[in-house]
Amino acid sequence: MTTDYSVASSPWKEGKGDVVKECAEACREEGIGFGLYLSPWDRHEPCYSDKAAYDDFYLRQLEELVTGYGPLIEIWFDGAGSEGREYDWSRIMSLVKQHQPAAMIFNMGAPTIRWVGNEDGVAPYPSWNTAESARVSMFSDASLNWLPETPGWVPAECDVPIRKDRWFWHPDEEGLLLSLDSLMDIYYRSVGHGATLLLNVAPDNRGLLPDADVERVIAFGDEIRRRLGKALAQTVDQEGQFIILGLEPNTVVEHVVIMEDIRYGECVRAYAIEAWCSGEWHEIVRGSAIGHKKIDRIAPASIDGLRLRILESDDKPRIRSFTAYGSNE
Repeated sequence: MTTDYSVASSPWKEGKGDVVKECAEACREEGIGFGLYLSPWDRHEPCYSDKAAYDDFYLRQLEELVTGYGPLIEIWFDGAGSEGREYDWSRIMSLVKQHQPAAMIFNMGAPTIRWVGNEDGVAPYPSWNTAESARVSMFSDASLNWLPETPGWVPAECDVPIRKDRWFWHPDEEGLLLSLDSLMDIYYRSVGHGATLLLNVAPDNRGLLPDADVERVIAFGDEIRRRLGKALAQTVDQEGQFIILGLEPNTVVEHVVIMEDIRYGECVRAYAIEAWCSGEWHEIVRGSAIGHKKIDRIAPASIDGLRLRILESDDKPRIRSFTAYGSNE
């Protein structure tokens, strides 16, 4: 309604279709949370050079989106192109909080999740959940000035396209699909580092997700479940410096997953995982951040037990779960 630079100027449904509405309804039918991306950087809009006029225009466009399509799980503000430009984030955040108070806010204004700083889908380690700022975009090392009401807890989100360097669909580029091994490496270095993974799958010129991309996504999910879907052993809701996980003798372990109870924050600053074999404990992993989730891969080994040893923490360690997985072949 705010611009004709949209499907209103396309032959699709004689310019009267609402692609956002159709997508929102399709997500609701499948039980999928629906979020929206609205870049503040609209180079096409004639009033962009007039800051006050453009802020009004952008807010009208945002209001249409946050009021017309039901509950939103996330609103994604992209910093690309906005280096050196200050938008009226106080008004923008007020509008969002008025109409979509439960929506996560990505990276700008008063975010609840931050950009990890790359488009490779990987988080550095450690990737702490607290932050005071984040990078604006891929095109600058500048940091954002978040509003004072931004929470201190701002977990990282890792975004990556399933076709290498392609956020939008192009014909005959199935060869750019990331391999299953590459996707699993991304998973370990995003989700496995306590962050959230946002995997981009772009619709094609039919308005559908390409078959090859869908097959790769399904294979990706199947592989995650194969490796991490059936626990060998698990202990939950434990406190203290030492947590022991009993195993059957000579159990082959390939993954260890630790989760803190983040209702109490991110307390652990250093930890070690030890394996019981040959009648003594042997350190096999040493790390720092645990947070929501830390996945440690280990060389397949036959062991009789595992011990989590908290080496440093800001408060009493509270471990939501400590789990061992095998190969599950």
